Amino acid sequence: MEKEKKIGLYIHVPFCDGKCPYCDFYSMRGTEERMEQYTNSIISSILSYGKQLNRRADTLYFGGGTPSLLGAARIRSIVRTAQECFGLEDAEITLEANPAADLSEFFRAVHDAGVNRLSIGMQSAVEEELHLLGRRHTARQAEQAVRDAQKAGFTNISLDLMIATPNQTMESLKRSIQFCAETGVQHISAYLLKIEPHTAYAKQREQLALPDDDTAGELYLCACEELERLGFLQYEISNFAVPGFESRHNLKYWHCEEYLGIGPAAHSFLNGNRFYYERSLLGFLNGGKPKTDGEGGGFEEYAMLALRLSEGLTERGCRERFGSGIPVSMRKTAKKYERAGLTATTPDGFRLTRNGFLVSNTLIAELLFGN
Repeated sequence: MEKEKKIGLYIHVPFCDGKCPYCDFYSMRGTEERMEQYTNSIISSILSYGKQLNRRADTLYFGGGTPSLLGAARIRSIVRTAQECFGLEDAEITLEANPAADLSEFFRAVHDAGVNRLSIGMQSAVEEELHLLGRRHTARQAEQAVRDAQKAGFTNISLDLMIATPNQTMESLKRSIQFCAETGVQHISAYLLKIEPHTAYAKQREQLALPDDDTAGELYLCACEELERLGFLQYEISNFAVPGFESRHNLKYWHCEEYLGIGPAAHSFLNGNRFYYERSLLGFLNGGKPKTDGEGGGFEEYAMLALRLSEGLTERGCRERFGSGIPVSMRKTAKKYERAGLTATTPDGFRLTRNGFLVSNTLIAELLFGN
């Protein structure tokens, strides 16, 4: 009998010390009392799911919001409970944090608690860009945060970088990338800025000095080339790593593997079903149950996620999962777009090129349904 695959655990921490103008994540300011209530509810949910599912996990990811605001003691309690209920042997345990005045003691404490990967929200190393993004830290503080993390024993650190932000130029983007590389981190998430509805940026759109689509595309391609030159290989549309330091947790999403999300706005995929908690802290604290989001894991979803990865969609992966290979019609469409430089095909499958990544939403829909 095939050994049951380990799942990923995701904890959504909705607390933040302010709202950045581009942010659409579910977040709010939190009092000590609220954070204590929230932590107790998370622990209670982990215990309940642990009994109900009887599964092992090998990744745990604290996302947000700003999970570091919980403080080391609460994070330790959550990690400990997750270890009791889901094992977490040789697990990747990631915590998101924003650069702040002094994180050295906090980083030491969470490292002792079992956290072994950090994702630090830097976004830019250029002061003017940080100001326009509404960030509440300086480039110097971001650099200090990485140093403090390294001193605390972290050897797996990721920095966030935003591409095509207001007033960004090719030169300023290269400066930010060089800055990241010089800190000695192992992973960089480089995202194209997307203006989400209901954000401050959406209301100010006309006043923002945003690059047009062509310039945004050039900035993205420049970032990909520059990161690769500095030793960060692209493994997903927006993610780059020193080989061996790819995010194990996020790869679960892109490989369409199972994960359990706990907390307001957290999503899950288990036993072929998707479900989610509503974007309501009070609802979660009052014992609200997750809502069903239909079945998941079918071929279309699997292919769509696989095509976000640099390895693309493979014949072997499809056969292992579905018992049959890539549909002939999809291969034909991929071959057609290869001539335009948007896909690359091999006998074992096909992938999107970097130019293909720039139009991935349209292109993936065409590959799946346009034949």
